[in-house]
Amino acid sequence: MKRVFPKKAPRERINEQIRVPQIRVIDDAGNQLGVMTPFEALQIAREREMDLVEVAPMAKPPVCRIMDHGKFQYQQSKQDRLNKAKQKKVEVKGIRLGVRTDDHDLNFKREQVEKFLTKGDKVKIEILLRGREKAHHELARTNLIEFLKSITVDYKVEQDIKRFPGGFNVIITP
Repeated sequence: MKRVFPKKAPRERINEQIRVPQIRVIDDAGNQLGVMTPFEALQIAREREMDLVEVAPMAKPPVCRIMDHGKFQYQQSKQDRLNKAKQKKVEVKGIRLGVRTDDHDLNFKREQVEKFLTKGDKVKIEILLRGREKAHHELARTNLIEFLKSITVDYKVEQDIKRFPGGFNVIITP
């Protein structure tokens, strides 16, 4: 069996790793220094005690920037952490019903579903069939449809009513 390793993210080339005949150079203030050889650009970067970093390798000629690479990596990781923190994690909440679930319990479950939807979570509603109830799957399907109709909050059906060995389920989103 062949091993599959995760691919590493492409890293930018720095200093001596840049091996092209000509590059366009931008200094740390954002000013263009023009097109030159990587050796000349590296000398300028060393005079300023900075690194030469390739920022656009696919451009003709490739674009390199004179900057402090350690500081740049730190700012990138800081920005990645901020972006990750800003992402909303959508949870899939689950509600389980039975064929013989009473009206009061259905109302309680409906209120829970509405609360989850108003918070912005997806909801997976399952109706479980036990024992001889499995012979009456059409009754379970109609109960699930009636339960969906009773929900007062606006929602979209992400995954239609689907049968699985223990009953039916549906996933709805706000």
